[in-house]
Amino acid sequence: MTVLLLFMTFVLAIFLGFELINKVPSQLHTPLMSGSNAISGITIVGAILATQVGGTFGQVLALLAIIAATVNVVGGYLVTDRMLGMFRAGKKGE
Repeated sequence: MTVLLLFMTFVLAIFLGFELINKVPSQLHTPLMSGSNAISGITIVGAILATQVGGTFGQVLALLAIIAATVNVVGGYLVTDRMLGMFRAGKKGE
């Protein structure tokens, strides 16, 4: 039962994430990505805690969640750094 609940939560998170990102206008994507780093950090902590539950299948799902959330955090920081770098470059040229 616990494994089924973990799997349903995982599938729901994938579906909701995909739908939410597709609805965001491109002008708002970068600021929202940098803001979502905190949420992804919480996801990483929750996935680490989920490795304790559900046997091997639950651990595999938790590992996938850890990998996906880590990619999101790293990508968010890289995009935010690049965005802030564009503003720094504009200041130097004046």
